[in-house]
Amino acid sequence: MEPSERVELPANFEDAGLDHLVLLISDMLGRLIAHNDQIPLSPESLTRFHSRSAPNITILEYLRRIVKFTNVERSCLLLTLHYIDQICSRMPLFTLSSLTAHRFILASVAVSSKAFCDAFCTNNHYAKVGGISVAELNVLEREFLRIINWRLMCTRDVLQEYYVNLVRTHSSGGFIIIGTQSASSISSDSDIDSAPSRPMSPVEVTTPSTILIDTATLSPELPKGPTIEQNMAFAALQQEREGAAGDLRDRMDDDPP
Repeated sequence: MEPSERVELPANFEDAGLDHLVLLISDMLGRLIAHNDQIPLSPESLTRFHSRSAPNITILEYLRRIVKFTNVERSCLLLTLHYIDQICSRMPLFTLSSLTAHRFILASVAVSSKAFCDAFCTNNHYAKVGGISVAELNVLEREFLRIINWRLMCTRDVLQEYYVNLVRTHSSGGFIIIGTQSASSISSDSDIDSAPSRPMSPVEVTTPSTILIDTATLSPELPKGPTIEQNMAFAALQQEREGAAGDLRDRMDDDPP
Protein backbone atom coordinates (compact mmCIF):
# COMPACT_ATOMS: atom_id res chain seq x y z
CA MET A 1 0.00 0.00 0.00
CA GLU A 2 1.39 3.37 -0.96
CA PRO A 3 1.88 5.99 1.80
CA SER A 4 -0.63 8.27 0.07
CA GLU A 5 -3.26 5.56 0.54
CA ARG A 6 -2.79 5.28 4.27
CA VAL A 7 -5.61 6.25 6.54
CA GLU A 8 -4.74 9.13 8.85
CA LEU A 9 -5.80 8.62 12.46
CA PRO A 10 -6.03 11.19 15.27
CA ALA A 11 -3.31 11.33 17.91
CA ASN A 12 -5.56 10.21 20.76
CA PHE A 13 -7.52 6.97 20.80
CA GLU A 14 -10.59 8.77 22.18
CA ASP A 15 -10.89 10.61 18.86
CA ALA A 16 -10.42 7.58 16.60
CA GLY A 17 -13.34 6.29 14.57
CA LEU A 18 -14.91 3.19 16.06
CA ASP A 19 -14.67 1.23 12.84
CA HIS A 20 -10.98 2.13 12.46
CA LEU A 21 -10.36 0.99 16.03
CA VAL A 22 -12.22 -2.25 15.35
CA LEU A 23 -10.12 -2.83 12.22
CA LEU A 24 -6.90 -2.29 14.16
CA ILE A 25 -7.91 -4.56 17.03
CA SER A 26 -9.25 -7.34 14.82
CA ASP A 27 -6.03 -7.30 12.78
CA MET A 28 -3.92 -7.75 15.92
CA LEU A 29 -6.21 -10.43 17.36
CA GLY A 30 -6.37 -12.23 14.02
CA ARG A 31 -2.59 -12.58 13.91
CA LEU A 32 -2.48 -13.62 17.55
CA ILE A 33 -5.18 -16.25 17.02
CA ALA A 34 -3.49 -17.62 13.89
CA HIS A 35 -0.30 -18.09 15.88
CA ASN A 36 -1.96 -19.58 18.95
CA ASP A 37 -4.09 -21.98 16.91
CA GLN A 38 -0.85 -23.80 16.09
CA ILE A 39 -0.28 -24.58 19.77
CA PRO A 40 -1.57 -28.11 20.58
CA LEU A 41 -4.53 -28.11 22.96
CA SER A 42 -4.08 -30.02 26.22
CA PRO A 43 -6.62 -30.91 28.95
CA GLU A 44 -5.04 -28.58 31.53
CA SER A 45 -5.29 -25.60 29.17
CA LEU A 46 -9.07 -25.84 28.83
CA THR A 47 -11.09 -23.01 30.35
CA ARG A 48 -14.72 -21.95 30.45
CA PHE A 49 -13.95 -19.67 27.50
CA HIS A 50 -13.35 -22.63 25.18
CA SER A 51 -15.97 -23.46 22.58
CA ARG A 52 -16.22 -27.02 21.31
CA SER A 53 -15.65 -25.70 17.79
CA ALA A 54 -14.62 -22.40 16.30
CA PRO A 55 -17.59 -20.03 15.88
CA ASN A 56 -18.60 -19.37 12.28
CA ILE A 57 -18.03 -15.63 12.48
CA THR A 58 -14.79 -13.68 12.16
CA ILE A 59 -13.41 -11.52 14.95
CA LEU A 60 -13.92 -8.44 12.76
CA GLU A 61 -17.60 -9.28 12.21
CA TYR A 62 -18.06 -10.13 15.88
CA LEU A 63 -16.54 -6.85 17.07
CA ARG A 64 -18.61 -4.88 14.59
CA ARG A 65 -21.73 -6.62 15.85
CA ILE A 66 -20.86 -5.77 19.46
CA VAL A 67 -20.19 -2.14 18.55
CA LYS A 68 -23.45 -1.88 16.60
CA PHE A 69 -25.75 -3.33 19.23
CA THR A 70 -24.10 -2.34 22.54
CA ASN A 71 -22.59 1.11 21.86
CA VAL A 72 -19.39 -0.04 23.55
CA GLU A 73 -16.91 2.73 24.29
CA ARG A 74 -13.44 2.96 22.75
CA SER A 75 -11.70 2.47 26.07
CA CYS A 76 -13.53 -0.82 26.62
CA LEU A 77 -12.39 -2.14 23.24
CA LEU A 78 -8.75 -1.36 24.09
CA LEU A 79 -9.22 -2.78 27.57
CA THR A 80 -9.85 -6.15 25.93
CA LEU A 81 -6.19 -6.17 24.83
CA HIS A 82 -5.04 -5.20 28.31
CA TYR A 83 -7.11 -7.99 29.85
CA ILE A 84 -5.72 -10.53 27.36
CA ASP A 85 -2.22 -9.64 28.49
CA GLN A 86 -3.14 -9.73 32.16
CA ILE A 87 -4.86 -13.10 32.03
CA CYS A 88 -2.32 -14.75 29.71
CA SER A 89 0.45 -13.68 32.07
CA ARG A 90 -1.40 -14.97 35.12
CA MET A 91 -2.38 -18.21 33.36
CA PRO A 92 0.52 -19.20 31.04
CA LEU A 93 -1.45 -22.15 29.63
CA PHE A 94 -4.31 -19.93 28.44
CA THR A 95 -4.17 -18.73 24.84
CA LEU A 96 -6.48 -16.54 22.87
CA SER A 97 -7.42 -18.83 20.00
CA SER A 98 -10.29 -19.41 17.60
CA LEU A 99 -11.92 -21.46 20.37
CA THR A 100 -11.65 -18.82 23.11
CA ALA A 101 -11.58 -15.38 21.45
CA HIS A 102 -15.32 -14.76 20.97
CA ARG A 103 -16.39 -15.64 24.50
CA PHE A 104 -13.41 -13.80 25.97
CA ILE A 105 -14.20 -10.63 24.02
CA LEU A 106 -17.85 -10.73 25.01
CA ALA A 107 -17.05 -11.23 28.70
CA SER A 108 -14.42 -8.49 28.56
CA VAL A 109 -16.82 -5.96 27.01
CA ALA A 110 -19.53 -6.78 29.54
CA VAL A 111 -17.17 -6.51 32.52
CA SER A 112 -15.32 -3.38 31.40
CA SER A 113 -18.53 -1.55 30.46
CA LYS A 114 -19.96 -2.15 33.91
CA ALA A 115 -16.72 -1.08 35.57
CA PHE A 116 -15.99 2.09 33.60
CA CYS A 117 -19.11 3.32 31.81
CA ASP A 118 -22.05 5.30 33.14
CA ALA A 119 -24.41 3.42 30.82
CA PHE A 120 -24.16 -0.25 29.92
CA CYS A 121 -26.39 -3.12 28.79
CA THR A 122 -27.85 -5.99 30.78
CA ASN A 123 -26.28 -9.44 30.61
CA ASN A 124 -29.38 -10.63 28.82
CA HIS A 125 -28.68 -8.13 26.04
CA TYR A 126 -24.93 -8.87 25.88
CA ALA A 127 -25.69 -12.60 25.69
CA LYS A 128 -28.18 -12.10 22.86
CA VAL A 129 -25.72 -9.98 20.91
CA GLY A 130 -22.93 -12.49 21.54
CA GLY A 131 -24.95 -15.55 20.59
CA ILE A 132 -24.80 -17.38 23.92
CA SER A 133 -27.24 -17.93 26.78
CA VAL A 134 -27.39 -15.45 29.65
CA ALA A 135 -26.57 -18.28 32.06
CA GLU A 136 -23.38 -18.98 30.12
CA LEU A 137 -22.42 -15.31 30.09
CA ASN A 138 -22.96 -15.12 33.86
CA VAL A 139 -20.53 -18.02 34.31
CA LEU A 140 -18.00 -16.42 31.95
CA GLU A 141 -18.24 -13.10 33.79
CA ARG A 142 -17.57 -14.72 37.17
CA GLU A 143 -14.67 -16.73 35.76
CA PHE A 144 -13.22 -13.63 34.07
CA LEU A 145 -13.26 -11.67 37.33
CA ARG A 146 -11.78 -14.58 39.28
CA ILE A 147 -8.88 -15.08 36.88
CA ILE A 148 -8.03 -11.40 36.67
CA ASN A 149 -8.42 -11.12 40.46
CA TRP A 150 -10.86 -8.22 40.02
CA ARG A 151 -8.00 -6.00 38.82
CA LEU A 152 -9.94 -4.13 36.17
CA MET A 153 -8.27 -0.75 36.47
CA CYS A 154 -6.05 0.57 33.71
CA THR A 155 -4.60 4.02 33.12
CA ARG A 156 -5.38 6.12 30.10
CA ASP A 157 -1.67 6.14 29.19
CA VAL A 158 -1.60 2.34 28.93
CA LEU A 159 -4.64 2.34 26.64
CA GLN A 160 -2.99 5.03 24.53
CA GLU A 161 0.10 2.85 24.23
CA TYR A 162 -2.03 -0.03 22.98
CA TYR A 163 -3.55 2.29 20.39
CA VAL A 164 -0.16 3.51 19.16
CA ASN A 165 1.18 -0.02 18.90
CA LEU A 166 -1.88 -1.25 17.04
CA VAL A 167 -1.06 1.34 14.38
CA ARG A 168 2.66 0.52 14.43
CA THR A 169 2.15 -3.22 13.96
CA HIS A 170 -0.84 -3.29 11.60
CA SER A 171 -0.22 -6.05 9.05
CA SER A 172 -0.82 -3.85 6.00
CA GLY A 173 0.78 -0.67 7.31
CA GLY A 174 -2.38 1.04 6.12
CA PHE A 175 -2.79 3.43 9.05
CA ILE A 176 -0.75 6.37 10.26
CA ILE A 177 -1.22 8.66 13.23
CA ILE A 178 -1.39 12.31 12.19
CA GLY A 179 1.96 14.08 12.51
CA THR A 180 4.17 10.99 12.11
CA GLN A 181 6.43 9.93 9.27
CA SER A 182 5.07 6.42 8.96
CA ALA A 183 2.94 3.85 10.74
CA SER A 184 6.09 2.19 12.10
CA SER A 185 8.10 5.25 13.15
CA ILE A 186 6.10 7.29 15.63
CA SER A 187 8.23 9.92 17.33
CA SER A 188 9.21 9.00 20.89
CA ASP A 189 8.88 12.58 22.07
CA SER A 190 5.31 13.06 20.82
CA ASP A 191 2.44 13.67 23.20
CA ILE A 192 0.96 10.27 22.49
CA ASP A 193 4.04 8.18 23.28
CA SER A 194 4.63 9.05 26.90
CA ALA A 195 4.42 5.51 28.30
CA PRO A 196 7.56 3.32 28.64
CA SER A 197 8.57 1.26 25.62
CA ARG A 198 7.56 -2.43 25.75
CA PRO A 199 7.21 -5.38 23.33
CA MET A 200 4.76 -4.43 20.62
CA SER A 201 3.42 -7.50 18.84
CA PRO A 202 2.88 -11.22 19.33
CA VAL A 203 5.68 -11.86 16.85
CA GLU A 204 8.19 -9.83 18.83
CA VAL A 205 7.44 -10.96 22.39
CA THR A 206 8.82 -14.05 24.12
CA THR A 207 5.40 -15.35 25.10
CA PRO A 208 3.25 -15.39 21.94
CA SER A 209 -0.01 -15.29 23.88
CA THR A 210 0.45 -11.69 24.97
CA ILE A 211 0.41 -8.37 23.17
CA LEU A 212 1.95 -5.64 25.30
CA ILE A 213 2.71 -6.12 28.98
CA ASP A 214 5.18 -5.61 31.80
CA THR A 215 5.15 -9.09 33.32
CA ALA A 216 7.27 -7.99 36.27
CA THR A 217 4.14 -6.51 37.85
CA LEU A 218 2.27 -9.82 37.84
CA SER A 219 2.31 -13.05 39.85
CA PRO A 220 1.39 -15.92 37.52
CA GLU A 221 -0.57 -18.85 38.85
CA LEU A 222 1.43 -22.03 39.36
CA PRO A 223 0.79 -24.68 36.69
CA LYS A 224 -1.64 -27.36 37.81
CA GLY A 225 -2.56 -30.75 36.45
CA PRO A 226 -5.85 -31.15 34.61
CA THR A 227 -8.97 -31.55 36.73
CA ILE A 228 -11.54 -34.27 36.15
CA GLU A 229 -13.80 -31.64 34.59
CA GLN A 230 -11.04 -30.56 32.21
CA ASN A 231 -10.29 -34.15 31.20
CA MET A 232 -13.98 -34.78 30.50
CA ALA A 233 -14.29 -31.52 28.57
CA PHE A 234 -11.18 -32.34 26.54
CA ALA A 235 -12.57 -35.75 25.61
CA ALA A 236 -15.89 -34.17 24.60
CA LEU A 237 -14.04 -31.53 22.58
CA GLN A 238 -12.10 -34.16 20.68
CA GLN A 239 -15.35 -35.91 19.80
CA GLU A 240 -17.05 -32.66 18.84
CA ARG A 241 -14.24 -31.80 16.43
CA GLU A 242 -15.18 -34.83 14.44
CA GLY A 243 -18.73 -33.54 14.06
CA ALA A 244 -20.34 -30.35 12.86
CA ALA A 245 -18.71 -26.91 12.67
CA GLY A 246 -19.48 -24.07 15.08
CA ASP A 247 -23.00 -22.78 15.32
CA LEU A 248 -22.56 -19.49 17.17
CA ARG A 249 -23.70 -17.34 14.24
CA ASP A 250 -26.83 -19.44 13.75
CA ARG A 251 -28.00 -18.53 17.24
CA MET A 252 -27.74 -14.81 16.67
CA ASP A 253 -30.73 -12.67 15.82
CA ASP A 254 -30.16 -9.94 13.25
CA ASP A 255 -31.56 -7.23 15.52
CA PRO A 256 -31.27 -7.82 19.29
CA PRO A 257 -33.71 -5.76 21.31
